[in-house]
Amino acid sequence: MIRSELVQNLAEQNNDLTYGEVERIVDIFFSDITAQLAQGGRVELRGFGAFTTRARGARTGRNPRTGETVAIDAKKVPFFKPGKEIRERLNVK
Repeated sequence: MIRSELVQNLAEQNNDLTYGEVERIVDIFFSDITAQLAQGGRVELRGFGAFTTRARGARTGRNPRTGETVAIDAKKVPFFKPGKEIRERLNVK
């Protein structure tokens, strides 16, 4: 599912909201998660999972086209850990 499909599904389920209002809510939701992660925080959605950041150290990589070695700087990357309820729903026996 892509962002526009998410907005469309939410708009269909909430007839009292316009498509534009739903789109704005989704934008605020994702921008707040992004802002919290940028500050080094954690976002936990009970029953769904938790978003955090993880640090990756500097390393040496290779340009796949030329084979030339390239220095890759240290950085933070987003990480998602699914909650127990979502894992159980994905692994129904």
